[in-house]
Amino acid sequence: MDVGELLSFKPEQTPKRPSDFERDHQNDDDDEHSPEPAARSQPPKKVNRTEQSVSARGVPALPTKEPQITEEERLNILKFVETEEPDGEVLDDGGLKRMLLLFEKRVLKNQEMRIKFPDNAEKFMESEIELNDAIQELHAVATVPDLYPLLVELNGVASLLDLLSHQNSDISVAVVNLLQELTDVDILHESLDGTETLIEALRNQQAAGLLVQNLERLDESVKEEADGVHNTLAIFENLIEVKSDIAREVAEQGLLQWILKRLRAKIPFDPNKLYCSEILSILVQDSNENRITLGNIDGIDVLLQQLAAYKRHDPSSAEEQEFMENLFNSLCSALMAKDNREKFLKGEGLQLMNLMLREKKLSRNGSLKVLDHAMAGPDGRDNCNKFVDILGLRTIFPLFMKTPKRSKKRLLSMDEHEEHIVSIIASMLRNCKGSQRQRLLSKFTENDFEKVERLMELHRKYLEKVETMDREIDQETRNNEDDEQDDDMVYVKRLSGGLFTLQLVDYVVLEISCTDVVKQRVLKILNLHNGSMKMIRNVMREYAGNLGDASDSDWREQEQAHILQLIDRF
Repeated sequence: MDVGELLSFKPEQTPKRPSDFERDHQNDDDDEHSPEPAARSQPPKKVNRTEQSVSARGVPALPTKEPQITEEERLNILKFVETEEPDGEVLDDGGLKRMLLLFEKRVLKNQEMRIKFPDNAEKFMESEIELNDAIQELHAVATVPDLYPLLVELNGVASLLDLLSHQNSDISVAVVNLLQELTDVDILHESLDGTETLIEALRNQQAAGLLVQNLERLDESVKEEADGVHNTLAIFENLIEVKSDIAREVAEQGLLQWILKRLRAKIPFDPNKLYCSEILSILVQDSNENRITLGNIDGIDVLLQQLAAYKRHDPSSAEEQEFMENLFNSLCSALMAKDNREKFLKGEGLQLMNLMLREKKLSRNGSLKVLDHAMAGPDGRDNCNKFVDILGLRTIFPLFMKTPKRSKKRLLSMDEHEEHIVSIIASMLRNCKGSQRQRLLSKFTENDFEKVERLMELHRKYLEKVETMDREIDQETRNNEDDEQDDDMVYVKRLSGGLFTLQLVDYVVLEISCTDVVKQRVLKILNLHNGSMKMIRNVMREYAGNLGDASDSDWREQEQAHILQLIDRF
């Protein structure tokens, strides 16, 4: 068929599908052979987009029939899949050596051309393209992590890291993409020896510092370079996930400073800003040194400035909400370092958290957790007194009296909310002295002891939860008599089942019972609901006996003595 015939060719027109009107006027004989009446007697069937488009073209839908295969054919297919050889050659030692040799040659050639023609890009551009191609070929190494030791032995890692400072950022981004794939967690788990060798080589070559230097020069307004930033952060996440102690090294080599600088940058919210908040949260989660470093480089102020944007406005997307939560988590972790409590106080962090509680936005959940961390323990004394001074009691007690219901937006459960509120009140009772303590205690006597009533209501609620958990543990023990349960694990399970909140509630009960009128009301409520003072004493004795190993052992001993004194007085 020549071109003319092709151009003049018209396909045969398909018969037009009869309209509803024509179908309704078909004779009875046609009805006997047509499925249309049956179709009309049933509710209209949903059709997918493909069926709709076919119908729109006037082609009647044909019934589809699933292909049937015999048992013999099925076995043959399975046999073929099991014995099938993978397409292409699998990279081996020889293949890697040839690949690296070519890579090194192209690195040298590119260096020579750049030295020879520094001002003439056309002269060295071809060598740069060849170098980029050689880097792309090395992605095959990521499929065989057992070859990582050979890659290190042949100085492949060192050569790649050298290229991070290449004049052309496209080359450095290509290297970052390769390193991100080489350090992918799923791949690293495939070869223990390969993982150890690669990570050790990266640490010896100060890879973190070189990656941070490269981050400084990348322009995120260029998509490829923005992707390079994202992949660089992914490398850090991969390495820390495999070896958590690397978190300290990468922070020391400049990553913390870069992240804070990136958070401060007045750039619209984007995935890289979200990723920065995730990495920051990881860096300070378990490393006290990193928390202290964060405080020393004004990290507390940066976090407060970033969070201030959500004081009166909710995040505009789920990703931005995650960003806000990461910042709150980072701040909570940072406040576990004593020095950062003072920086938080001076940076007016308490005032910001108090405003967030009043505004009833999404940030209220995070501000509760932050206040809990800021006031806890002996290091929270100044924050507790200051919170009373800034009229924080007017904010915290309405939340104590009525727990907001959980919704899709407000992620804290009612139990979590009550735990944080009671913990904050317990911390204030533990740390406040003088007039601040008197103002706090007077809250429990106002409005006919309504707050004492609420406190005892929480006592009953969490006592019931703990009793239910104890029954479950006893049942498990009876069912598995051969398996001895570890006492510490059982205690942790009870704590998460409501015991922790019950201990805090009962601690508050003991503290406020120092005044006779409050103590009489507590006893009255206990008798009314068949409660007992003995139960509260038992809960608090267990609490005193299991106080955690705080960094300040003197404080722990004082706290145990104080609790036992409260029990005796009660």
